[in-house]
Amino acid sequence: MSPKIKLAPPSPPDEAGFAEVAGLIAAARQRAFQAVNTSLIDLYWQVGQYISHKIEATEWGDGVVPQLAAYIARTQPGMRGFTTSNLFRMKKFYETYRNESISAPLAHQLPWSHNLIILGQSKRPEEREFYLRMAVRERWTKRELERQFKAALFERVVLSPAKLAPVVRQMYPEAQDIFKDAYTVEFLGLPQDHTENDLHRGLLNRMKEFLLELGRDFCFVGSEFPVQVGGRDFALDLLFFHRGLNALVAFELKVNEFEPEYLGKLNFYLEALDRDVRKEHEQPSIGVLLCASKNDQVVEYALSRTLSPALIAEYQTKLPDKKLLQAKLHEFYLLNAPEGEGA
Repeated sequence: MSPKIKLAPPSPPDEAGFAEVAGLIAAARQRAFQAVNTSLIDLYWQVGQYISHKIEATEWGDGVVPQLAAYIARTQPGMRGFTTSNLFRMKKFYETYRNESISAPLAHQLPWSHNLIILGQSKRPEEREFYLRMAVRERWTKRELERQFKAALFERVVLSPAKLAPVVRQMYPEAQDIFKDAYTVEFLGLPQDHTENDLHRGLLNRMKEFLLELGRDFCFVGSEFPVQVGGRDFALDLLFFHRGLNALVAFELKVNEFEPEYLGKLNFYLEALDRDVRKEHEQPSIGVLLCASKNDQVVEYALSRTLSPALIAEYQTKLPDKKLLQAKLHEFYLLNAPEGEGA
């Protein structure tokens, strides 16, 4: 018998290549989904436009729309979404955005369910535009969009802009649209008398939800991130990286009211990050003091002369009183309306 020839073991699969192919498939599926959604929204726009023009020209009355819905159901079996109520929503969709050159293209990028939420819950054109922009930029799901309305994000952004140090505004002009004055973390379920450890542990356990609250471009780097200076070990509470700003973002947590001396420790961490952690192609690090509460005048004084890119924000353990914020926003618009105009 001739000796058996030992065959070399098969080469390991090219997992990197496989992942690339899988990525191509996922990207194609996403493009296909987006194309279908765009076509559907375009169709709803055209139907809404047709109905609106017919009614405005008094060729149709409102009573014709139920007849149209019945006709579509009879002649296009299996075609869903063309009920009487939805046909009226298409009409409203067209009439709302037909003269809005900025909002209309944004609305066409979102699913119909998102558009219905924004149309139904927004009180002002600028509020609609705000949520359209945010939903497109952050790629919110329907559930996430609904939560942002409950959290009164628009009212909070208008009434309480992010508190940034002057150097942040100079280095990162876009930071005003990225950071918030207050972050809502009701999903943590924290007791009233919680500790810093409770807050820290809760954020780690619900990091997915916290990242959604921060924004899509935030990437989690580490907890109690170690930095060593002068032979001593220090630990930074939470470290993130922001892709859009191309910068590390350090979060220091405080479960009491902001005190000016907190900035000294944060500045120390930022210096350590920039000297020993930041890569050459990255921008200077940014620091966020996340406190249970703050006095805006104290914050303004504390930030006015600091040379570090820092900001002060607070966290809220409950959803805000949306009706109260809406009332304050109404007063804000009345006070800032041009003379002779109402809100």
